Amino acid sequence: MEEKLVTLFHTYESVAYLISIAINIVISILGVVPSVFLTAANLAVFGFWQGTFLSFIGEAVGAIVSFLLYRKGFRKLSETKWLSDPKVKRLLAAEGTEAFSLVLSLRLLPFVPSGLVTFVAAIGRMSLLLFLVASSLGKLPALLLEAYSVYQVMNWTWQGEVILALISAFLLMFTWKRIAQKKG
Repeated sequence: MEEKLVTLFHTYESVAYLISIAINIVISILGVVPSVFLTAANLAVFGFWQGTFLSFIGEAVGAIVSFLLYRKGFRKLSETKWLSDPKVKRLLAAEGTEAFSLVLSLRLLPFVPSGLVTFVAAIGRMSLLLFLVASSLGKLPALLLEAYSVYQVMNWTWQGEVILALISAFLLMFTWKRIAQKKG
């Protein structure tokens, strides 16, 4: 996928920034598609800092668009029974500093899906401005780490080799545990 995006960016150089941001918006709206391949393409075409900045802008704009769409389309879901869990209700009812802190901390955690955080914030009581600031501040360190990792892997540095070895070890352990659970 990364190669296709690189080709697309080179083919339409004059609007490559806009294409990247548009793709990021679609990824954000879908909520479950990882953006690492887009980050890799941005780094390959625009360089580390410019590519990272473009990915950050794309993710911030994507989060805003998703927030607005989710709020418009799914607001009534906050009253449904399947969102009645006390922890979910707390996030839905959060406002001001509490909402800001929750979104910021959830964005910092790499294993919490961005789409889920955006969805719950959108159907809750959080304002768009607070969401934008908390989401962007929380996403910045995660994106810098992602960009650094992708850049190291793309350039096959020793750090990239370590990153790939750790990912491979994690996937191997995860697969082994799943197989062991199915047998037992």
